[in-house]
Amino acid sequence: MANRAPIYEVDPEMNDEFELGYESSGSAELSTVSLSNSVNEYLIENGRRYHSYFGTDKNPLPTDEIEQDRLDMHHEAMLLMQGGAMHLAPVEDPQRILDVGTGTGIWAIEMADRHPKAKVIGIDLSPIQPKWVPPNCHFRVDDAEYDWDFKHDYFDFIYMRNLAQGISNWPRLLQQAYRSTKPGGYAEIADVGCEVFSDESVLPDAHPVKRFFTCLEEAMCRIGRPPQMEQSMRKYLEDAGFVDVVIKTMKQPLGPWPQEQRMREIGSLMYLNCETGFHAYGMAAFTRVLGMTTEEADTLCTESSRSIRERTTRVYNLFHVAYGRKPRTSNLRCG
Repeated sequence: MANRAPIYEVDPEMNDEFELGYESSGSAELSTVSLSNSVNEYLIENGRRYHSYFGTDKNPLPTDEIEQDRLDMHHEAMLLMQGGAMHLAPVEDPQRILDVGTGTGIWAIEMADRHPKAKVIGIDLSPIQPKWVPPNCHFRVDDAEYDWDFKHDYFDFIYMRNLAQGISNWPRLLQQAYRSTKPGGYAEIADVGCEVFSDESVLPDAHPVKRFFTCLEEAMCRIGRPPQMEQSMRKYLEDAGFVDVVIKTMKQPLGPWPQEQRMREIGSLMYLNCETGFHAYGMAAFTRVLGMTTEEADTLCTESSRSIRERTTRVYNLFHVAYGRKPRTSNLRCG
């Protein structure tokens, strides 16, 4: 991918009605008893807690409190990259909103606060969201790759952020999203790519961060979950039937090196985010998929985290956002 991102100067001083609560969507054919008994079961591996309810291979990222804090921090960085906007799709006065892979629920909760008349549903593999939420916000335990039981033409807006590591069949996911989106409504995908760049120079292959992302991409491709790119995001949306697809790519600095204030704030958040982020993304992928020992994986993650502390390493990756509109008059696409 060509580096089209702007170059920033280095900062010279850089140091329908629904009930509240959790439920199964029904798509997994789960009873309330089985849900309550097993939904909170997790796998402890390499000192971290991982999701296991739908299978340990569904999501290679941990779900513990350390990861929840990191996810909320990354949410703030992504808002800054988007100029404070919760989304880029031109959605006006949405009445029904779906957040696929809601994680800690922070995006869904903020959307519910900003749109008090809207019904906001967040679905995720694990019930890690807070208990106290706005009255118009609701969470469900579900696997988005199962058959959806939402009504057709139901949601004004469907949002999917940072799901690349957990989705094996994007075309089917987008087909289901298309069916559940109201004519005239929007779907939006947002994800961080696996390519890493430097404004200082081309990163050598031996650079820890370059090696980390190369290994991460290899691991994800092996399990059929390649990282998102502009071309793939556009294709998924258009093949599902969405039109007027728009893609925006933003620079995500992995350190507080930019001199421009907003970018420096983003970089500062990502600097803190990377303290646990490399291990979150890398440990399971490297040990389970690439066959690294725990020590080898930990060393690569630790070296990557340390390397971004160097002021001369102007490292960044790219945050892609793509959205499309469901035609107001269209034939339902089946898949």
